[in-house]
Amino acid sequence: MNNDFAILIPARHASQRFPGKPLAPLRGADGTARPLIERSWMAACAIADRAKVWVATDDDRIADTVHGFGGQVVMTPAACRNGTERCAAAIDSLGPVAPIVVNLQGDAPLTPDFVVRDLVAALAADAEAVMTTPAVRCSPSLYAHLVGDQAVGRVGGTTVVFNAQRRALYFSKRVVPHVAPERPDGHAHVHLHLGVYAYRPAALAAYVATPPSPLEELEGLEQLRFLETGQPIRVVEFAPLDWDCIELNNPQDIPAIEAVLRQRGIR
Repeated sequence: MNNDFAILIPARHASQRFPGKPLAPLRGADGTARPLIERSWMAACAIADRAKVWVATDDDRIADTVHGFGGQVVMTPAACRNGTERCAAAIDSLGPVAPIVVNLQGDAPLTPDFVVRDLVAALAADAEAVMTTPAVRCSPSLYAHLVGDQAVGRVGGTTVVFNAQRRALYFSKRVVPHVAPERPDGHAHVHLHLGVYAYRPAALAAYVATPPSPLEELEGLEQLRFLETGQPIRVVEFAPLDWDCIELNNPQDIPAIEAVLRQRGIR
């Protein structure tokens, strides 16, 4: 595998659903509270050398917090509309840091290290794909979490459907495909999309040269800009993981994430 990759963690303070989310404290197994952005940085440093990990932000409060725990920061424009645009701006500022750039979104601190490594390997082996991203087959508990959030009008995560060639067909903040409630195996037909992407720098440059697409703006999902312009996204599929990779989308997700931190013994 080509091990030459960098990790960027895009983080903004002005989240509509959860303002100040990157600074939200999460308690680990020993009761220590660390801000979400530090949890995400710790996850990134377990995968790559910390010299190749940067937090990309436009907010001084986040930058000061990252500097406080010894992380690297690259400042990006406030006008960035999503994490992919922020990663593109970071590469413009940093220069050619690596042939593959990983976007580890700042609300996904439970992402396993092998997921990122498999994404990098899949992109290196697939010359046609502009990016790779993971899909995790739902466990019963994760499926229940997604359906439960949807039932009360919250977004509990993003799901993805893909074809036999592992090319993405669609991403949605709804649970897709729809599975009839009486299906006892419903969870096995739904794949959670984790907030991780691996791209080549040229794909990032092409992305920001393209205006936002209609479905991207409707769903609020940046990766749909690639699909609507006919760019192939390679989905890397994973079986249910040993823990639920819940993203921090709403304040109500904090107890579930803290439970996984305790389960895994992460301080």
